[in-house]
Amino acid sequence: MFAFVAGAAAAATPRIDENQLSALGFKVLVATTTVQQEWVKTLAPGQIRPMQRNGKKFFIYPGASGNQIYVGGPAEYEAYQKLHPDGQQSAQDAATKASAYRGKQDAAMRKATARDLSDPFLGASWADLGW
Repeated sequence: MFAFVAGAAAAATPRIDENQLSALGFKVLVATTTVQQEWVKTLAPGQIRPMQRNGKKFFIYPGASGNQIYVGGPAEYEAYQKLHPDGQQSAQDAATKASAYRGKQDAAMRKATARDLSDPFLGASWADLGW
């Protein structure tokens, strides 16, 4: 049973070819301090993560060795997406699901706000007021 679960988890995160990232122009940065190494270990394996620093957008992928990252800009990431359009579709699906969730959450919050505004004591009873 455990082997099956581990196999399913491995299949869910497709491996990104690090040599391909280098060929597309991603730069390799090696974590030299313990703080950098700990930060690299917090990154989700098998995923390219967007990040913004000083107004510039970067895309980061943690290396398999656990002590390096691949860093590219929008041009490098766009080149990667052209080679892997299936990943772009799943990102669009995730964005659509997130938007639907936010819409559902917004409707629930409006309903709760309307309920709270109609209650002059905001849930307090006479006993809470010392009567």
